[in-house]
Amino acid sequence: MKLEKDKKWKWPAEKMREWTDDEVKARASEFTGQLGRLRFRMASGQAESLDTLRALRKGIARVKTVARERQLKAKGAA
Repeated sequence: MKLEKDKKWKWPAEKMREWTDDEVKARASEFTGQLGRLRFRMASGQAESLDTLRALRKGIARVKTVARERQLKAKGAA
């Protein structure tokens, strides 16, 4: 899979908030796996796009932020 072409992790936070809890968890694990593969490719010299790595890390941070917001919201409602 070519990460540079797909850029599936570049979702606005507003769209991420529309996802279900299961989708948020699935996307977080998917993005983390992609980050590991990209790091491996960069270490072996196959990928040279540092911008892609940074964008993927920001996407992971957005997903984790949305998950944390939901966790705090559920805790506050209880």
